[in-house]
Amino acid sequence: MPEHTVIQKDFYRESGRWLSSFEILKKCINPNLHFIFILRKAQQYNRKPVLGIFWKFILRHYQIKYGYQIYPETEIGEGFYLGHWGSLVINPNAKIGKNCNIAQGVTIGQQNRGKLQGFPTISDEVWIGSNAVIVGGITIGNNVLIAPNSYVNFDVPANSVVMGNPGTIYPTERATEAYINNTI
Repeated sequence: MPEHTVIQKDFYRESGRWLSSFEILKKCINPNLHFIFILRKAQQYNRKPVLGIFWKFILRHYQIKYGYQIYPETEIGEGFYLGHWGSLVINPNAKIGKNCNIAQGVTIGQQNRGKLQGFPTISDEVWIGSNAVIVGGITIGNNVLIAPNSYVNFDVPANSVVMGNPGTIYPTERATEAYINNTI
């Protein structure tokens, strides 16, 4: 199998097939995919003086246009998928694993005081529903579904569903089955 770029892996999640560079550009009519393309370019050139500034400028424009606050410094694994267009805030110090889905209205932010002060670490194959809030120096395990409107400020073990405010953990081996498709 040929080596695929991070952008190709992100776009694979949407279509379930490997796309050429031209096909990827055609898909950029979709605001979610367009933003991911720009974000990945800004991440790719983040440490390069001229291209880094250029892509950060372009990214800033689309952050404002689409309402996504995701920065090039944020560590995001391949196979990233934005489910819907709408406001989204991710702290630049948060870490997100492979094959993660994030819906509109989600906040992934820092907690400034207390024993869980810090930023979230989200593992692989995590599905985050609309308007969920994830804050603090916490870890979300692999294969976790965070239901819409949930508030999570505690560690979540792998193979779980979290629902509610305050969030309640329900262990299940099939947490993200049929929610996360076309994994890489």
